[in-house]
Amino acid sequence: MDFKGSHILSVDQFDRHSVEAIFKVADSMIPYASRQSVTRVLEGAILGNMFFEPSTRTRVSFGCAWNLLGGEVRETTEIKSSAIAKGESFYDTARVLSGYSDMIVMRHQTAGSVEEFSRASRVPVINGGDGANEHPSQALLDLYTISREMAHRGQSIDNLHIALVGDLKFGRAVHSLCMLLTLFDNIHFTLISPEELKLEPQYIEKIKSSAHVVTESTELQAGIQDADIIYVTRTQEERFASSEEASRYKGLFRLNQAIYTEFCKPNTVIMHPLPRDSRADANELDNDLNENPNLAIFRQTDNGVLIRMALFALILDVVEQLPASSRPVNWYTARRF
Repeated sequence: MDFKGSHILSVDQFDRHSVEAIFKVADSMIPYASRQSVTRVLEGAILGNMFFEPSTRTRVSFGCAWNLLGGEVRETTEIKSSAIAKGESFYDTARVLSGYSDMIVMRHQTAGSVEEFSRASRVPVINGGDGANEHPSQALLDLYTISREMAHRGQSIDNLHIALVGDLKFGRAVHSLCMLLTLFDNIHFTLISPEELKLEPQYIEKIKSSAHVVTESTELQAGIQDADIIYVTRTQEERFASSEEASRYKGLFRLNQAIYTEFCKPNTVIMHPLPRDSRADANELDNDLNENPNLAIFRQTDNGVLIRMALFALILDVVEQLPASSRPVNWYTARRF
């Protein structure tokens, strides 16, 4: 794809070549994200961070990524703090705020809302999550993490066996990741969920039509055997009609060190888009996994900064300017990627 000036709304925009191009630029961002070098290539540029749904990692990492490239961030959080609460339309909001920004990242609880907003925006818009629909930058950072984790083991994304566990119906990160994985070769998807939270048929049909293997299961221990990646997601309780309904599914699939040791290959990678629900009635990834070297959840969050820096640099066409704008940091840092 031609990234320059583009909106990033859906993983359907990407082919394998464009994904690999993003990953190449993300690799080049490691010196800046690890605080070895400083760049001011986006000095004077303003990011409008518009998060109308709760967020920690996505909101902060987008802001961090923009700051690391030298730009400034302005944030709107929660609908009640915006003019939308007074009845302003997406069109008017987009026209106004895109006049104040050089790019906008938007999260909203309604599927399709970010695309609607982008049609009126005068600057590029990145989808930071629209309801239960998509989360393209999360899928990119997840796939980038898979690529790096597999490379350390002398493998690639091709021929991967991935077990996706938990709420596959409402988990937008799962939806987007599955679609990106179909761009690669010979993937075995094992889908582990309660019957009521199965991956929607349209995603399964797309996976199968791309010549990949799909196995469905309601049993965690059986499903995770022989997996290269276990990708766990929490019950998306904000998508349910009531917390009581959501609570029926919490804690059904709990991965701990004992289960991992008994049923997984020794180097199976554990991933989660976060936040993981560590409350006693859920606890989908037990704290006893924290010292497991194959727990990649915090490497995922680090990689999110790299991917989001790469998207900014590609969309604003500054990749080639990075070397000339770089200098060493002038403070001590022990940070490593």
